[in-house]
Amino acid sequence: MYGKATETAIAAMSRLAEVYDGGGTLLSAVEIAQNRRLQKPFVSKLLSTLSQAGLVKGMRGPGGGFTLAREPNEIRLCDIVRVFEQEDPSDACPFGGGTCGAGEPCAIHHKLVAVREAIDDLLTNTTLESFRAAAREDGLRPASGPATKPRESYRAGVASADTHRRENNSAAATRAAPRAS
Repeated sequence: MYGKATETAIAAMSRLAEVYDGGGTLLSAVEIAQNRRLQKPFVSKLLSTLSQAGLVKGMRGPGGGFTLAREPNEIRLCDIVRVFEQEDPSDACPFGGGTCGAGEPCAIHHKLVAVREAIDDLLTNTTLESFRAAAREDGLRPASGPATKPRESYRAGVASADTHRRENNSAAATRAAPRAS
């Protein structure tokens, strides 16, 4: 749904939210990357961008690191997304080739509007406090260490359909292939 930079930035900031104590606890880019199983150079670059955007504060030198620039309940997911994603001002229908809202709506117009409204609501009304509370109160954290089995992601439906289609195509190709004698 979003680019790798946005997803990685949310992962890094969610880690900072989990340990947030008013700014006393600082985490290095290496610590964040290791905890979230992310690439250290990429995390460093994103933290610099987030610092320029006023979402994190960085302290240099021994004992330095990063912390949130504001309380976790004051940073919304949309604040992070806006740093890395451009809003699409286009009103082109992604499926009909015309202009969305002009003329008759396409077959899935109302569903697309509902999805966009749900995403906007999630990004606007979810703060980093959600991650902090989940870690502190519920003990919920992203998996650490090597994954024993892949977890289902929000993209699972698409991935499952693609995997199923590839498996079926592979099986059909195997049945259709001539056998060597």
